Amino acid sequence: MIRVDRWLRPKAPARRLAALRVLVGSFAVLYLLVRARSFLSLGDADPSRFEPVGVLSMLSAPVSMPTLVGCYAVAVAAGFGFVSGTWFRVTGPVFGLTLLGLCTYRSSWGQILWFENLMVLQILIVGLAPSADALTWPHRRHRATPEVCESYGAPLRLAALVTVATYVVAGVAKIRLSGMDWITSDTLRNHVAGSAVRAELLGAPSSPLGRWLVGYGWIFPPLAAISLLLEVIAPVALLGRRSRDVWVVMTWTMHLSVALLMYVIFPYPLLLIAFAPFYELEHLGGFLRRSISRATRSPRGRVRDVSAAPPS
Repeated sequence: MIRVDRWLRPKAPARRLAALRVLVGSFAVLYLLVRARSFLSLGDADPSRFEPVGVLSMLSAPVSMPTLVGCYAVAVAAGFGFVSGTWFRVTGPVFGLTLLGLCTYRSSWGQILWFENLMVLQILIVGLAPSADALTWPHRRHRATPEVCESYGAPLRLAALVTVATYVVAGVAKIRLSGMDWITSDTLRNHVAGSAVRAELLGAPSSPLGRWLVGYGWIFPPLAAISLLLEVIAPVALLGRRSRDVWVVMTWTMHLSVALLMYVIFPYPLLLIAFAPFYELEHLGGFLRRSISRATRSPRGRVRDVSAAPPS
């Protein structure tokens, strides 16, 4: 039991958890701003489409437009506080809860996005943890806290477990709904073909690569098998650095393939935010600074003008 507890609550530096706060918070705020029309247009949506789910399942009717706009405004404002670490004891939970409400409300109109749910869960984990003991803006002195402790490691482990569970659930769902037919039949091929046809009917661009590959049925069973395998074996990402890196690279490649074949983009994993809890994020800032420094120095160590045109 002691080993299990140590694994679930590893020691980690405050900067690692704070870096995760900045990453997931920045993505979530940008997501809200970019998708503002999608969220706010629900105020005028047909009430007959409303089927409340999750934490909003007790609602009997859609909320009013002022309530929706107010919740959205609070979420955006709290989101900026979340990212900067300002008044985090308030902005952290408030951002997590309002984001949960907004995304659940949008899901109640018939479109459930798995990466959106993953984002919300990780925002809630970080928002309810001591994630603003470092990397705050404006910089302020914090009360005396240990630089490395379980209070920072446990939320990181939980966020990583949520990522793993998301993929395992997807794999189990495929097995329950399709069984081995997911691999042996034309299920994946039909998904790609259906995506292309739907896009053309709606006048939207469709993937030329997807339309071309649909003509080669033999290639889809191996692709289906690989996607299912990556989802089912997701827990290997928790076993060690090598297995983690291999799984993350292959899973990211799977999402890139989906984007190329179907023009279906899952930004949270494609931008690697979903996999951030697996890594030592406190070194990210130093890595970026060193990379920029090396890129802007000449072989003799002198800083060169990177804006100048290269010699002819």
